[in-house]
Amino acid sequence: MPVQRLNHAVLYVRDVDASAAFYQQALGFRPVAGMPGRAVFLQAEGSTNDHDLGLFAIGAQAGASTAGRGTVGLYHLAWEVDTLAELRRIAGVLREHGALVGASDHGSTKALYAHDPDGIEFEVSWLVPADLLGEDTGMRTAALDVDAEIARYGADTRGGVGVSIPVG
Repeated sequence: MPVQRLNHAVLYVRDVDASAAFYQQALGFRPVAGMPGRAVFLQAEGSTNDHDLGLFAIGAQAGASTAGRGTVGLYHLAWEVDTLAELRRIAGVLREHGALVGASDHGSTKALYAHDPDGIEFEVSWLVPADLLGEDTGMRTAALDVDAEIARYGADTRGGVGVSIPVG
């Protein structure tokens, strides 16, 4: 049987406690295991994975990642939210943390981009449900207006149905 889905990602960070606090406060992750000061394993609120994100401390002396600028490497991780109301709420939390660096309308996805305390980029997105996809939801990159998307799709419309979430 082929690969089914991503179970977790692991990041090297300078300060595991600060990074864990950020992911808990900004995205609602909860710690499920760890080694104090060395590693923590976090799970997203609605996840059935044993953990979704592992963080390993490498110390304050660690340099910034040059992936994508001078070396190959991971560009970003992306997490999906169920509703545009939740996307709007998370945008506010990310702004409060000074972490939000962009917001894009990709047609079929509505995405926020942010940096964690180590400058590692991540995305939080809402996916247009399959039954609402059309000619105007093709791939693109434009400025995201979450309020306009809420007016169009509704604040509580469940995203990803028929795309990343099975129908039914």
